[in-house]
Amino acid sequence: MQANSPPAPSTPAILSTLPDPQVSDKVCPRRTRQQIDLLLLAIEALDLGGSEALLVAARDLELQELVKNRVALWRLRTTNPLRRNSQRRSMSLSEAKALVVITCHLSRRLTVVIRQLLLSYDQLLEKQLSPEHNLRLARYLERFRAHFRSRMNPKRAAVMAYTDERLNQLAMDLLGQLLFCTGTFGVQRLWSSLFDGEVA
Repeated sequence: MQANSPPAPSTPAILSTLPDPQVSDKVCPRRTRQQIDLLLLAIEALDLGGSEALLVAARDLELQELVKNRVALWRLRTTNPLRRNSQRRSMSLSEAKALVVITCHLSRRLTVVIRQLLLSYDQLLEKQLSPEHNLRLARYLERFRAHFRSRMNPKRAAVMAYTDERLNQLAMDLLGQLLFCTGTFGVQRLWSSLFDGEVA
């Protein structure tokens, strides 16, 4: 008589709406890993309590099997090749889906703040004023630059190319993508964009 084998872990229902893209070995390409980490960096720069908010979201969304704790989250994020301590391990599609769902969940909670920052930025551009003229915007950009500088590998050419001005632009571009996450089917749209390069 055969012994009963333990049931295979099931995919969380919240991830079932995201299709598996046609990628080799069912792992995320370099660009996808990099983009996910940068979006999370922007969320942290919005001052949500850093990685703790990401872990709370993982628990609220019942994604602890994929994002178990702080160390597991760090290991996932260090698959970004631009990181100081970049890891050679791959990121599975399920892990990437979990981080995308968490990103969109936190973005929805921050919709008002994100809209306000983007509006302030546009108004300053129209008046040909620098971001420093808006305290909240200046603080977001300062935090983003600080996070980027402290976590990315300064010896990488791609990192060295980021002046403060380029980092400010990256930070604002990421805000636009986070706002994109908050709309109808935002999770599905963001997920698809990470593989086809079309982010609205």
